[in-house]
Formats: sequence, C-alpha cells, structure tokens
Amino acid sequence: MLKQLSLAAILLCFTFFITGCSASPEEQIHTILEEAVQKENAFEEQQGPITESEKKEKQLYEQIIGLSMKEFDQIVKLSDQALANIEEREKLIEKEHESITESEEEFNNIKDQIGEIEDEEVKQRAGKLKETMEKRYAAHDDLYKAYKESLALDKELYGLFKQEDLKMDRLQEQINKINKSYQKVLDANETFNKETERYNKEKEAFYKSADIKVEESSDKK
Repeated sequence: MLKQLSLAAILLCFTFFITGCSASPEEQIHTILEEAVQKENAFEEQQGPITESEKKEKQLYEQIIGLSMKEFDQIVKLSDQALANIEEREKLIEKEHESITESEEEFNNIKDQIGEIEDEEVKQRAGKLKETMEKRYAAHDDLYKAYKESLALDKELYGLFKQEDLKMDRLQEQINKINKSYQKVLDANETFNKETERYNKEKEAFYKSADIKVEESSDKK
C-alpha cells in the first residue's frame, strides 16, 4: 500500500511537470514579464524615500546659504547633515538599481522563448517588445549614472561649505556644475519614463496579438 501511494505521488508530480512544460512560448513569456515586474517592487519602494531625501537636502541647502560666515559652526553642522542625507540616498539609489538589474536578468529569459513562437506576427510583436524593454533598461542605466554623478557633485559642494576660506568664484563654479548635472538627471529621467510608456504599450500589443488575457492591474508598471 505504501509503495502504491509513493508511486501515485511520483506520477502526480510527473504530470504536473509535463503540464508546466507544455505551456506555449507566449504563455512562458507572459510569466517571465510578470516576474520581471515583481523584481521591480524594490524600485517602486525607493521612490518615496528618495523624494523625501531630496526635499530634506533642499531645505538644508537653503538654510546654509541663508547664513553668514559669522555662523560658520552652524554651516558646518548643516553641511554634515546634508552629507549624511546624501549617503542615505546613495543607499536608496543602489537598492533601486539592484532591483532594475534583477528585473533585466529575469527579462532576458524571453530571448529563447521568442525563437519558439510559430506565429510570425506574434513573434514580431515579441521582438519589438524585447527591443523596447532593452532601451528602457539602458535608459535607466543612464539615469542611474547621471544621478550618481549628481550626488558626487553635491558632496563636493557641502565639503566646500565647510571651508572657512571658501572663495565665491569656486562656490559658483561648483553650483554651475551641479545645475548642469541636475539637467542631465532630468533629461535621463524623462527618457526613462518615455521608454517605460512605450514598453507598456508594446506589452499590451503583444498580449493582444498572442490572445493572452491578463488583469488590468498586473499589466501596468
């Protein structure tokens, strides 16, 4: 009796294995896409804290430039707070980047599945989807690098604030660098958002061509 139960369990597991493997390439791509979305949860979770950190730094900066050199000790104190704030934001940015990297690694699994699609129209849609998502990942990489560069310049700025003999022309030079850096971040962020929008449209088009029904909430990122 025990042997029969064991054999039945094995057969049941084997049946599930076969069923899982029998999923079409389109269905397997759908699974990969949804798992890639899940990998980006940490990315979404960092957005609020990053925004709050940016607001805090702005407040500290405004306080610093509102002080005179007679209040140098306070300038140093606020600069140290700003530097600590930046270090915390760097950690948030790294978590965000790791999340996108994990998502990209998961997404890359669709390459083999695309080659298995028989319907040429659906295959073309899947190829376009892959191309669009790759551009999105590249756009985020550019955003990540631009943001990291911006944070490095901010650190230099608060280091300058802690120098009693700081010259105004040196301070202005640093501020000009930061302003250019911020513009790069804004441009990179705009590109990333546009590529995300394009990807969502291509994803919907692929699901439609492959006749894959999904819930509205799970199809958006």
